[in-house]
Amino acid sequence: MSNPEVSTPLGDKHKKKIILDILKFVLFLGIGIFFIWWFLLKLDAEQKTAIWQSFLSANWSWVAIVMVVSLLSHFVRALRWRLLFKPIGHTPSLGNTFGAVMVTYLANLAFPRLGEVMRCAMLRTSDKIPMEKSVGTVVTERLFDTLMFVVIVLLGFLLMFSSVKDFLYDALSEKFSSLPTMAVIAVAGVIMLILLFVAYKLFHKKLLKFSLYRKGFELIEGCASGVKSILHLGPKSTVLFLIYSIVIYFLYIAGGWLILKAFGDTQMLGFQTAFVIYLFGSVGMMISQGGLGAYPVLVWQALAIYGIGESTGLACGWLLWGSQQAIVIVVGLAFLIYFSLLKNKGGSAHNGEIKK
Repeated sequence: MSNPEVSTPLGDKHKKKIILDILKFVLFLGIGIFFIWWFLLKLDAEQKTAIWQSFLSANWSWVAIVMVVSLLSHFVRALRWRLLFKPIGHTPSLGNTFGAVMVTYLANLAFPRLGEVMRCAMLRTSDKIPMEKSVGTVVTERLFDTLMFVVIVLLGFLLMFSSVKDFLYDALSEKFSSLPTMAVIAVAGVIMLILLFVAYKLFHKKLLKFSLYRKGFELIEGCASGVKSILHLGPKSTVLFLIYSIVIYFLYIAGGWLILKAFGDTQMLGFQTAFVIYLFGSVGMMISQGGLGAYPVLVWQALAIYGIGESTGLACGWLLWGSQQAIVIVVGLAFLIYFSLLKNKGGSAHNGEIKK
């Protein structure tokens, strides 16, 4: 008989992973709470009143439209994810796939990356798809999203270069007496790229010994593998996958553009501003749990580039963040209950499913 008190390497590894996940959750949640506390501390009574008045003066019809657009982006993501199951011999129902995506976002509000596991578990319950197969589709999707985000960031820098350049230059000029010219910065950037390329050619094998470099290199290789696997979907499915991907990110940016219509001070701002909001907001989603605290503040900073004041900027950021999270919580909880009932019944969800 085995002694239950004797720990195994696998068991210890699992415990360490759980502890690490909890520590990550506490850290990211703490960062979000810190952002809220810090900026509330900086605001005086008059500023708080101005922000509240901005909330009250907002056109909430536009906020409702933002919610619809946010929900639509999740639906298109479900359409895209569903394509990845065809090569492995499964066709989950669209309704269940959409529900699993919503549960993903809901779970990620609690613990980072928990949702990726949960959505695979949801489809195992509803469509009997083995976890090991659906996990592969999630990895492919995430790797492609990483590549898409890099492309969008580069495109964003090109679109907003002149505005951000002047904003950063003016901000830095207040703290430093002299700054290098743009020509000097450009030459320095080119030289740095050349040095990085030379270092890669000369020291790549040696650098692989360092975990941070190795993980970065593996991520790049993974993105390349993800793109290759998408090309194996077949011509029609590959084109659809790319179209869905473009639509998803278009809807993300469109949500920021629509929220601008809710405030008189921001109505005149266009899609380029929404692009900047998306880029800044994405950073907020990375540095705090679910973007709590950080997302609205960074949206305000994005709008400050275009001369929008603190009260309107923060109100805009909180409404954009809040509307997106409200949809995730309400719809995600509804589908979580649905999948739980389905699991208890032990049946299949194909009755009344949404079919494409």
